[in-house]
Amino acid sequence: MFEKSSSKTAVQRVGRSLSAMVMPNIGAFVAWGLITALFIATGWIPNEQLATLVDPMLKYLLPLLVAYTAGKNVGGARGAIIATIACIGIIVGASIPMFLGVMIYAPLAAWIIKKFDEAVEGKIKAGFEMLVNNFSVGIIGMLLAVCGFYLVGPFVSAITAILTAGASWIYGAGFLPLISVFVEPAKILFLNNAINHGIMGPIGIEQAAAAGKSIMFLIETNPGPGMGIILAYWLVGKGGAKSSAPGAAIIHFLGGIHEIYFPYVLMNPALLLAVIAGGACGVLTFAITGAGLVATPSPGSIFALIAMTPKGDFFKTLLGVLISCAVSFLVACVFVKKRASTESDADLALAQENVQSMKKESKGQLRKLTGTVVFACDAGMGSSAMGATMLRKKLNEAGLDIKVVHSAIEEIPNDATYVLTQRVLADRAKAKAPHAELFTVDNFMDAQSYAPFIESLTAKL
Repeated sequence: MFEKSSSKTAVQRVGRSLSAMVMPNIGAFVAWGLITALFIATGWIPNEQLATLVDPMLKYLLPLLVAYTAGKNVGGARGAIIATIACIGIIVGASIPMFLGVMIYAPLAAWIIKKFDEAVEGKIKAGFEMLVNNFSVGIIGMLLAVCGFYLVGPFVSAITAILTAGASWIYGAGFLPLISVFVEPAKILFLNNAINHGIMGPIGIEQAAAAGKSIMFLIETNPGPGMGIILAYWLVGKGGAKSSAPGAAIIHFLGGIHEIYFPYVLMNPALLLAVIAGGACGVLTFAITGAGLVATPSPGSIFALIAMTPKGDFFKTLLGVLISCAVSFLVACVFVKKRASTESDADLALAQENVQSMKKESKGQLRKLTGTVVFACDAGMGSSAMGATMLRKKLNEAGLDIKVVHSAIEEIPNDATYVLTQRVLADRAKAKAPHAELFTVDNFMDAQSYAPFIESLTAKL
């Protein structure tokens, strides 16, 4: 009963794969960034000897770490080994950092050895297992390394050159701020990993290797636009959104956990205009001042941005963050004031639940089901609304994604797949929606009452 994969799901799947390759190695990227910022000729404390660490780390250490991790994710220990062997071919055969090639070639190499192992399983004579295991990795790894050296490396180098040239043209033509129209909404849909690690990262690393910094590292990670949203709710909002804003500001700006502001935008979608405007003005400021970072700041905390800022660029980085925050705040205030009298704490709670659902979906932890669940009560307002909220929370905790609405008994929609109602209303619900599968609860505020229904859904997967 799974829904067909949407384009968003496909992009999220790619993002998960890329993130799983890169995120475990972020510490190594940070180490390289710090060494670069400190010890190169234009760094804070130039050191000619220590600066010799920069190029080998960039060309060999970091790509091989990503290759090993990617291979392990696909094929375990043997996948990790063969992926590393295969990728040394494309690394040595190219004159540029080969991150994009590694992200493509390492999973392929691990998949090949995995399929080989499946093909020979149970067919190796006793006593020859170790011989076959070792030589299969050696021989296949050698062939993949040679193929990578002569074919994959040059091909990916050409693709990277095209992407970098395209990015440089967009930057030179003054169009780069327009990227915020796509990046800022994509962040709220948890597509940031695909953007950051699949596009911005490889281009940024190539630019940083040549120029010592790249603006690409500042586009998605800038905390300014989200901070503007939070400040607007803090200063002109009402209720739970206003009271939660101070804590959210600390978590977002200092901790770098940007998803903390997503519920505010989902609760008031017009705020997308605020984060887009803030992001575009921030990128414009970075472009005009020539700001850039030496490596990806992860997480997107202001502390991480400062740590990855090269000597002489502190003012440029902070100015871009400040302007993006201010623009986002000014635009957001208009929409927050307009909606303040109609928004409730329940709206914020529902938005927070939606964020958690999207986060689980982006990580592949949410199983999507077709159909609609209708929580019905006599009037369709009080107990059904609270019951629907409780049910959404329990479904989210169980990793299930299915549409949940509330309704009066006499107004159950025709497309209802499942109907939940209190036991005393079961006969009326069945008469109104004979086509739907009926479940009853004794106490809609008792979380345990929903367990049989959730178990039934899980069994259908």
